[in-house]
Amino acid sequence: MRQIVLDTETTGLDPHEGHRIIEIGCVEIVARRLTRNNFHQYLQPDREIDAGAIAVHGISNEFLRDKPRFADIAESLLRYLEGAELIIHNAAFDLGFLDHELGLWREGGPRIVDLCRVTDTLALARERHPGQRNSLDALCKRYEVDNSQRDLHGALLDAEILADVYLAMTGGQVSLSFDAPEQSERPGEAVSVAPLDRSRRPALRVVRASDAELAAHRDRLAAIDKASGGACLWRRIPEGEG
Repeated sequence: MRQIVLDTETTGLDPHEGHRIIEIGCVEIVARRLTRNNFHQYLQPDREIDAGAIAVHGISNEFLRDKPRFADIAESLLRYLEGAELIIHNAAFDLGFLDHELGLWREGGPRIVDLCRVTDTLALARERHPGQRNSLDALCKRYEVDNSQRDLHGALLDAEILADVYLAMTGGQVSLSFDAPEQSERPGEAVSVAPLDRSRRPALRVVRASDAELAAHRDRLAAIDKASGGACLWRRIPEGEG
């Protein structure tokens, strides 16, 4: 399975008020491995950024003057995302902005949900931790994910942190962040795993029950069988096969 952890930064809170995306950060996971095949782009929004938004992400209007516009990167973004499962924290916010940008780029343009399956980690966290704080910072603390570099929000940084949180929430990262050159760098490519060399594994020690232990086991099963009216399944198995 190919998964993309995605985050955006914007000029403000509502695309219907003319606000735009100014940063997109994506982190790819294949078979629960971080592949380092990421997508990151700052964007020129053709409008001023709200002061409140700058206080959150620290991205200035001057910094974005020479950056490409969304239309310049739309096709490459869609090629990167298509067919993947998107992992997004508070997905409605990012999807609303992405769909708005796609509509401005091309009339009748696709919606993200038509191209990708979406998993909202905020909804997932609320289901697993009802009544608790489930912001990204709160989840980092709960799952012991290092977010010490997160003085300000940033799309790629937040996507990297969310990837670690998501893997921890859903059972832990099985790749152990391997940096071996054999690790896949391309989406969908299989990862080779060396077979286990059984000849190097020491023989297992077998410890058998003593006669006294076997007698005590039979007495215990007899007591269970009596208390259950003959329903003890272990007594139906021939001795030596259990």
